[in-house]
Amino acid sequence: MPAKFKMNIIFKLVTIATLSITLAGCSGFTTSRTQGYSIPTSAMEQIRPGQSEDLVIAVLGSPQTKSNFEKESAFYYVETKIEETAFGLSTVKSRTVLAIYFDKSRRVKDKAVYGLEDGKLVTIETRRTPSFGEDRTFIESLIASI
Repeated sequence: MPAKFKMNIIFKLVTIATLSITLAGCSGFTTSRTQGYSIPTSAMEQIRPGQSEDLVIAVLGSPQTKSNFEKESAFYYVETKIEETAFGLSTVKSRTVLAIYFDKSRRVKDKAVYGLEDGKLVTIETRRTPSFGEDRTFIESLIASI
């Protein structure tokens, strides 16, 4: 075997080994973070039917979302655990929604904990409703007003 052929094979093997080690090392660069409200288990256990809305706020803090249905209302606390790679790819690992339902006298009626498996995928409509007139950029609007 000629020496040039051996050097070519060695160079290719070293290149493959270097790329393999580099890619294997990159797969370990993931970070986990919590997005939204971190729901402590001890705080969830403190919420019981009959307690006031003010006590719920004192224990859990202000809710991320409130909803009102006639005279009844609900508080929602959402915790999402996300894993991100070094390349910016993110994956939702878990989502917990704590829903606390209140009756008309603002007392806890019930509570529920929902996870990812309880959610439903919703397709977002991307079509635009046509409107009268023209869509203009900021610069076009300035020029048209002169």
